[in-house]
Amino acid sequence: MTDRISAKPETRPRVANFSSGPCTKRPGFSLNQLQSALLGRSHRAAPSIARLQEVISRSRALAGIPEDYKIAIVPASDTGAVELALWSLLGPAPVTVIAWEAFGQDWVTDTVKQLKLNPDVRTAVFGKLPELENIPPERDVIFTWNGTTSGVRVPDAHWLGEDREGLAICDATSAVFAQEIDWQKLDVITWSWQKVLGGEAAHGMLVLSPKAVARLESYTPPWPLPKLFRLTKDGKLNEAIFAGKTINTPSMLAVEDCLYALRWAEEIGGLKAMMARSDESLAHIEAWVGQSDWAAFQCADKALRSNTGVCLRFAAPEVIALSEGEQRALGKAIVSLLEKEGVAFDFGAYPKAPPGLRIWCGATVEPSDVKALLPWLDWAYGQLRPSV
Repeated sequence: MTDRISAKPETRPRVANFSSGPCTKRPGFSLNQLQSALLGRSHRAAPSIARLQEVISRSRALAGIPEDYKIAIVPASDTGAVELALWSLLGPAPVTVIAWEAFGQDWVTDTVKQLKLNPDVRTAVFGKLPELENIPPERDVIFTWNGTTSGVRVPDAHWLGEDREGLAICDATSAVFAQEIDWQKLDVITWSWQKVLGGEAAHGMLVLSPKAVARLESYTPPWPLPKLFRLTKDGKLNEAIFAGKTINTPSMLAVEDCLYALRWAEEIGGLKAMMARSDESLAHIEAWVGQSDWAAFQCADKALRSNTGVCLRFAAPEVIALSEGEQRALGKAIVSLLEKEGVAFDFGAYPKAPPGLRIWCGATVEPSDVKALLPWLDWAYGQLRPSV
């Protein structure tokens, strides 16, 4: 181990971007690919609407979204899409919120403090899943498919059961295009372009099942809804929003970038190829952790471990003995050292997560770059580890 952490590696990742959002661009990306963007054109113009519709249709085909589910492009990234759903749909049924990481806790805050729905809240510490079973079928359920800040994902959607009366509302932003999603078990699904596709930020995707549409058309929330949250018109679903006519003005440059990312995904082999790339990156890290005496996964259960937001904790006795603040400082120092070396950027643990490191392994990251990064982590730890 001494040699492993003392020798400075010779091989560097070709692309040093390991941020969990905005995530690295697809391999071979160039701004020249965006020259056909409809800059200066109205998003209401026919050519612009056609591009927005193409984002919807290609996303549906790539992800395997059922034809009777509605898809819209909405503002404010994945967060905006989730907020829109919660404020528009919640109220007529009791609510269960399942949270095991930072963003899930945001949806707890919304339902408890803002909407004041007195939900059943199920939580777990970072690295674990809460109890998923025995949720009454009449309850609306809110959860993240993949916990980006904890490295924990749900294994499947079987726990939701069959013939649910309530809605299943799923924040799936770090899972779509990287993990198998059981769309038929879900009623509201959200994600953003900036994650697995490596697109630009600020645009979210909202998917609604027929059951969710029925809720929208039969229920009026008791609280005011701002314009950006309004999906109905005269008591019926505003179909235009789900046909590329966005609620507010999108960036046509970002739309063009998203389209190129979707085409890239199709060219490399579609959804299976996207998932395989993330799985391969995770496999490199699993092999490395298996030989490490200082790093471990935040999620110890392999069946629940994320293949996109891969979260690591410190496992060496000399580090475990440190305070949380000291451990957090060590993590920041490792990130800073490798940034100065130009080897890796933005791979620190989420601020509200336990101390450690977080390596994004979405499909736009080359698995070979993840493999090349790992010896550098050993080297940086060797330079900075506390005295025994």
